[in-house]
Parts: sequence; C-alpha cells; structure tokens
Amino acid sequence: MTHLDEKLKEAVQYAYENAPAVKAWFDKVGITPNDIRSVADLPKIPVLPKDEIVALQQASPPFGGMLGIPPEKVTHIFFSPGPIYEPAPEPDEGAWDVAVGALKATGFRPGDVVLNSFSYHLVPAGYLFDNALVRLGCTVVPGGTGSAELQLKMMQDLKVTGYSGTPSFLMNLIKKAEASGIDFKNDLHLKTAIFSAEPLPPTLRQTFVEQYGIAVGNAYATADFGLLALNTGDGMAMPLLPEPIIEVVDSETGQPVGPGEAGEVVATNFSRAYPLIRIGTGDMAMNMDPNPGQSQQTERSIILVGRSGEAAKVRGMFVHPNQLRFATGQIPGVQKVQGVVSRPELKDYFVVRVEAEGVDETAVSSQIKTAVQGLCRVRVDEVEFISPGTLADDAPGMVDDRDWQA
Repeated sequence: MTHLDEKLKEAVQYAYENAPAVKAWFDKVGITPNDIRSVADLPKIPVLPKDEIVALQQASPPFGGMLGIPPEKVTHIFFSPGPIYEPAPEPDEGAWDVAVGALKATGFRPGDVVLNSFSYHLVPAGYLFDNALVRLGCTVVPGGTGSAELQLKMMQDLKVTGYSGTPSFLMNLIKKAEASGIDFKNDLHLKTAIFSAEPLPPTLRQTFVEQYGIAVGNAYATADFGLLALNTGDGMAMPLLPEPIIEVVDSETGQPVGPGEAGEVVATNFSRAYPLIRIGTGDMAMNMDPNPGQSQQTERSIILVGRSGEAAKVRGMFVHPNQLRFATGQIPGVQKVQGVVSRPELKDYFVVRVEAEGVDETAVSSQIKTAVQGLCRVRVDEVEFISPGTLADDAPGMVDDRDWQA
C-alpha cells in the first residue's frame, strides 16, 4: 500500500464520520469506508457532480452537510458561481504544502517581493496564493484586481520580483509600462510569474520567457481543491501535483479513461474542513499517463480541453448561463440572453446578446451591465440587442469564440 493509499483510506474514514453528506452519499450507493482501501478502489464511488453540491447546499445551507469541522473553526468562507460556498482549508492541511511546492517549482524564493493580482474578493484565489507565498518567505503586495496603473507603480517603487495572477493582466501591465517609455525587462525587476484562472497560449508564454526573461509557471486550480497541476515548461501538458488525487474519467460511467483519451477531471482531497470525495470538476482533459496502472500521480499529466457544461471563464471567472438568465430576469422586456466571449488583442471581450422588444436600449443596456457584474463579478463590455426569435430555444447560453492558439 502506497503513502497516497494510506492517506486516502484515512480521509475517507474521516469524511464518512464527520461530514453527514458524505455518509449519506456512501449509504445511498451502498459503499462503506472499508470498501475504499486504495486509489484503485475510488471508481467504486459514483462521481458527485458540482451541480449536486449546489443542490445539497440549497437544501441544507450553507455547506450542504459537507463540512467536516465545527462551523466556529472555519476561518474564511468563499463564494463560487452556482452558488457554492467553500470553507478555507485548515492552517496545517497538506494543500498549503502543495501550493508552496508549486511556487518553488516555478522559481519563487524566500525574499521575493510578489505582486499578487488574483482577486481577494469572495473567491479564494488571492487568499490561496497570498498564504502560500508568505509560507515560502516572500513579501506579498496584495494588488488584487485593482488599477493597472497603480499596480505598475507599485512594481516600480517596491522593486517587485514576482507576480501571481492571470497572464492577460501581466501583459496589460507590460504594455502600459512600454507605453509610458519604461523598458520592462531592464528597468523593472520581475523575474518569476505564476499564472492561473485562464489559459496560457504557447505564443504568450514564449513572449514572457524569451522577450522579457520571466520564469513562468502555469497552474491549473479550482476554487474547492486549490492547485491541481502545474506546467513550468513548453507544451500544453500539465504535470499533476502530489495531491489532491486526480482521475480523468468517462463522464457517463465514472470509470477512468485510457492514456491519450479525454474525460472529466475528478478530484478527491484530504481536507478535514471540507472533505471532498470524487467530485466532478466539470473540466475536460486528456489523460497523459506514461505507464498506465503503474505511474505515480506526479508522473502523470493532463491537457485541459474545455468544460463539460455550458459555463465559460471570462477574465478568470466562470460565467454560467443560469447566472445570466437570473441577472436579466427581472429587467422588463428582456426575453432571451446569451453571453459571447472573444479575445481581441489577447484580452477577453464579453458581450451579452439580448432579445428584447419595446425597450429603451440605453437604459436596459445599463441595467444589464450592472446586474451581470453584480451577480457574476465580470464586467460586460457590450450589450448587443438582437431581434426576438434570433436565438433558438436550444442555443447555448455561453459562446466561447476565443482563439487560444493566437
């Protein structure tokens, strides 16, 4: 039995005894903790979809019976689209060691001054990277999603050596610097960057590495599990981190797919605060396994290929069609709505297409922008009014028109 098998066995027993929803799920499908003695036994447990977590939380708020510690022990509560509430990991959980390891693998070192441009508001990204950087011994500048001009000034004044955030925002900072006459590579001190929340096209990685001399790590992370995989080199394959346990499975059967095949990413953590067993992330990936059945997790990689559902990420935030419908549902005259995200000049551009009749388009456009940003936490760049009947009943609620190869 491997170390990962031992940790899994303990985690399953703990979750069964301390998280009522886990026990109910196991009992419903006729599984006991004794049935799960190794990672190879995980397919015995049906995958729990994210949508089911939403239903559990609506039936038993706020955590749907999935909390594994007393509520008063929770230090932070985060919010993800769905909506889903997620408690922060406990201070001594292994997820923090994994995050610190990812930072080290990227090239961060104690003493680095790091601009953290991930959001600190509601979502866990800013908190996750902030804590991991501090644990590593870095000094953190909590920029969040604030003004690019201010963050550029902080990079100059504080001699920032590291960056954590989305690749598009760092490129925005670089362009603003160059437009101001600053030689970004020679006048500033940035040497290391870790990205997440949106894809990193190969051409953009190449620009960061070759033109600006930045060591780059590209992390795959989710709000509920934290960091899952990290790419620090060329290519699209993302080597898996030591934990949580990652499977790539057939979405219909829950059984692992073969090497080179695509399936849904399913994760199992070892958290006491929020024990999650075989949760479907909704992300689709190709399973890259050099030695099927024999490989350690850190020897395997995945290549992300998209979402299994209708949601799409806009500037690092998932936008669900149901959110758009809810946000616009109280605006008189709006009949149907569709989100379209494109990527001109390497920046997401978000358009909300609206079927409406007999409305003041200027007023309704303003209402939609306010409502969508308030609910989805994503700015709408344009509201496009289209004739009623243009959108078919089965038209997708979100359309992703981005070309990630550009």
